[in-house]
Amino acid sequence: MSRSAALPNPSLFERAVSHVAPAYAMKHYRARAMMALASGWVGASTSRRSLKQFSVYGYDADSDIAYDLPTLRNRTRHLNRNNPIAAGALKTKLMNVIGKGIILQSQLDRDVLRMSDDDADLLEARIEREWRLFWHGKMCHHAGILKGNGICSQVFRQVLENGDVFVTFPRKKSRWHPYTLRLQIIEADRCNNKDYAPNTSTLMEGIEKNEDGEVIKYHFSNQHLTTLLPSGRREGMKWQLIDAYDRLTGLPNVVHLYHQDRPGQSRGIPDLAPVIEPLMQLGRYTEAELMAAVVSGFFTVFITSKTGESKFDLSDLGDETGATSTDEDVKLGNGLVVGLNPGEEVHDTNPGRPNASFDPFVEAILRQVGVALGLPFEILIKHFTSSYSAARAALLEAWRYFSGERTWFCENFLDVVYEVWFYEAVALGRIPAPGFYTDPVIRQAYLGVRWTGPGRGMINEQVEVRAAGEKIALGLSTRQEETATLTGGDWDRNHRQLVKERKKRIADGLDESVDNQGKAE
Repeated sequence: MSRSAALPNPSLFERAVSHVAPAYAMKHYRARAMMALASGWVGASTSRRSLKQFSVYGYDADSDIAYDLPTLRNRTRHLNRNNPIAAGALKTKLMNVIGKGIILQSQLDRDVLRMSDDDADLLEARIEREWRLFWHGKMCHHAGILKGNGICSQVFRQVLENGDVFVTFPRKKSRWHPYTLRLQIIEADRCNNKDYAPNTSTLMEGIEKNEDGEVIKYHFSNQHLTTLLPSGRREGMKWQLIDAYDRLTGLPNVVHLYHQDRPGQSRGIPDLAPVIEPLMQLGRYTEAELMAAVVSGFFTVFITSKTGESKFDLSDLGDETGATSTDEDVKLGNGLVVGLNPGEEVHDTNPGRPNASFDPFVEAILRQVGVALGLPFEILIKHFTSSYSAARAALLEAWRYFSGERTWFCENFLDVVYEVWFYEAVALGRIPAPGFYTDPVIRQAYLGVRWTGPGRGMINEQVEVRAAGEKIALGLSTRQEETATLTGGDWDRNHRQLVKERKKRIADGLDESVDNQGKAE
């Protein structure tokens, strides 16, 4: 609605009075109009001086990002390679979301499957064993380079750095491995329109959709569009079109992992996109301050003369190795006394470094960067100088973000990979699952799973462990949940190992009093 459309119509009183007292009627109407306008959005004003130059245009989700996306990716990669803060922020997210790996725990729906606890435990153990056979070996990677945890790290890093990533499921037989499923990671740049076709309403940056907006095909080039390899230029660009879903099984052929912030958005945005400019400027400022400090440490001097041409004799200025300095390279030795020509003077320069305002200014910028990236300032710079409560609050805030990202990653990537793998495991007869192919409810009951990643970490272990024990005692949490939250471990495995250790201690005649200490019952 335009600003003029928001103005009220003259009232009956104002129209009647305008015939006998038009000035009074106009004053009355103006007051009502100003009140109506005051209730509007100030941010949409075009008359305020501070907003006059704030002119923006709104497009659909794809139009807003399609043109800028290659530049955003390239700049993000550059920052990740050369900017300490950018590289540290991405590594912090990767370490806390993926860490050393995400562990699968099968959780069958025992009621739907009508299985006893003992039978379900045995089947869950068998599923987890088969998954480890597939996931913890390099045979799951199409090139045989990465194991499952390495695939997770690379996939999530690509999402952060490029905005999105693609994973396909090629099949490859091996005499050394029962499963043919492989995972191929394709970088975002290689998803582009076949034969350089322009973007349309149904084809956007390599994503082909139908009239309903559903993805039906992905266009992948055999190399980057800007490859510098001679072999790439010689062979030329070729494209492969892959259906989004398998026509026989209905399983996805491609996982396109990205954050869809707007409806209809076809491609993802790099994580550093909102902070590219401040990080770049901060990097330049840091380099300038560093150079000024270096110059200050060298105690640089300037020679001035009335003619502007120095006749300063440099032939006697040599370094400790005997090398002679030139006009372009003058070094002052320890305790060196130099004679000057008439009219020449020596002046020193004092850059005033280190700059006392450097740290406060950098911290102010980094606080804004941390807000945009979802990282508290203390987590971003890995420096805790506040109180215990402030540090704990920062860790908890960061943990909310990390756990949310991990949930998103597991639901949109690992769950899909697990379903595709489970389909083959059942087909090979390695996992018994009656009704898996015929009943969707039973199928979902078999696919129940819990993913456990790195733990939250603890500042004061004694306090936090005691609090976890109290939550378990009050029924607010379980041993499994607290183990996963605090350490990222598996309570079932811990329990089996503790039973094994206790039996061995008893068998060896050791005192069990140590094992009985600290029990939270």
